[in-house]
Amino acid sequence: MSEEGEVTSERSERAIYEIEDRSRRVSRISQRHRHSKANPCLRFLQAVWAKFTETKDKSDDLDSLELYYLNSELEDLETPPRYRPGSLESLSKATRFTQEEIKKIYRGFKAECPTGVVREDTFKMIYAQFFPQGVNSSQYAHYVFNTLDQDHSGLISFEDFVQNLSILSRGTLEEKLRWAFSLYDINGDGYITREEMTEIVSSIYDLMGKLAEPCIEDDTVKEKVDRIFQKMDKNQDGVVTLDEFLDCCKTDKDISASMAVFNSCM
Repeated sequence: MSEEGEVTSERSERAIYEIEDRSRRVSRISQRHRHSKANPCLRFLQAVWAKFTETKDKSDDLDSLELYYLNSELEDLETPPRYRPGSLESLSKATRFTQEEIKKIYRGFKAECPTGVVREDTFKMIYAQFFPQGVNSSQYAHYVFNTLDQDHSGLISFEDFVQNLSILSRGTLEEKLRWAFSLYDINGDGYITREEMTEIVSSIYDLMGKLAEPCIEDDTVKEKVDRIFQKMDKNQDGVVTLDEFLDCCKTDKDISASMAVFNSCM
């Protein structure tokens, strides 16, 4: 083969390789986007993880998070006294994070919430930052806040936040699904009713659906809830129990994949 022919052949091979490589990357990005879009809570927590760990490490020998508060100031006169979380050792034992990881998360948390706790209105403002302007994230953020606020005090402490983040980022599939069940079980009675499912699905459409589907009708939400209940409510008693929820989700590949995608970003 002539020198010119070899060059042409080499260029063709390189072009084919670049096309295939680009195709693989697009496929991976598309897959991640699809799962992330399907689970707006995971999308938010992915962004929070990146935001709260982007600060540069500081060399220190702190063994207690309380010391971080020595130079903090109150947000305003209406905020509660500064909250002091427990020791690094106890938080590390209660989560799947190392002490160094907890320090990094806490620095970001304190930067956003100097008093050490998050009220719902502040949480909604933070949540809204991760979605396009004009998207109604308020209602879904309310339900996420309700799930994170484990003692229903109206405030999210650092412990609340980091323990929930630990479950959703490094927990087992069942732990993540149990968390998701508590999100849908709005009143915490151990059952998901059609009304509760409708409220959550409607808030998800407000948050994500209108980006892809400009015209979301009430009938669309009802049809979605009907399909979910047909799949989950095995004994047709009008409510979904935790066991029914777990059994259905564990056998659904799309749900399992959406729960697993967050792990790959940690």
